[in-house]
Amino acid sequence: MSRLKEMMPQEAVHQRSVTMRTHPLDDERVIVEGWLRDDRLVDAFYWDGRDRPAGVVHWMCVRLLVGDWPLKILDAEAEMPGIPHELCETTKESVKKIIGLPIVAGFTERVRGLLGGVEGCAHLTYLIVAMGPAALHGYWAQRSRKRRPLPRSMEEFQGLQYLLNSCALWREEGPMVQEVRRVIEERKEGGQSPVVRSVDSP
Repeated sequence: MSRLKEMMPQEAVHQRSVTMRTHPLDDERVIVEGWLRDDRLVDAFYWDGRDRPAGVVHWMCVRLLVGDWPLKILDAEAEMPGIPHELCETTKESVKKIIGLPIVAGFTERVRGLLGGVEGCAHLTYLIVAMGPAALHGYWAQRSRKRRPLPRSMEEFQGLQYLLNSCALWREEGPMVQEVRRVIEERKEGGQSPVVRSVDSP
């Protein structure tokens, strides 16, 4: 029995939905589309006392063209179908600041430095930070549609730098790293033709 679940009332007051989809262009490039939507589920009041009916608060989209290796952002655009203030539209072009940014360790900090605070929109920034790992997963999903040679060494394992220490299973010398190393060594010792072994990201 979940203690917190039992404490929750039947009705919620707010809902945030974030969805992301990756669309392939070719073997080396994909477009990642992310949507964020905030819905106020109850009637409320504005700061000045005016009635504020339930409905959409934020509804916005970011599209990232990503490719090359290490994976980087080649183009970016934003769309805002639903916003709390018409001036929010003025922050859309801020996403252009991340063009050229590699999706590597430190991505979150770089995005926040370029777009966070007064440099852009908090919700676009939140969405783009979340889209970094999604872009990697989408890119790998597209690349994995073709059978590729097994790496001959850990250094040739494309994407290992993204996976290493990304979670408990992918920690240095953790179970996933040991599994990759074991498979590579077995193939070397057995003299078998290298074939792909699927190792999913976390």
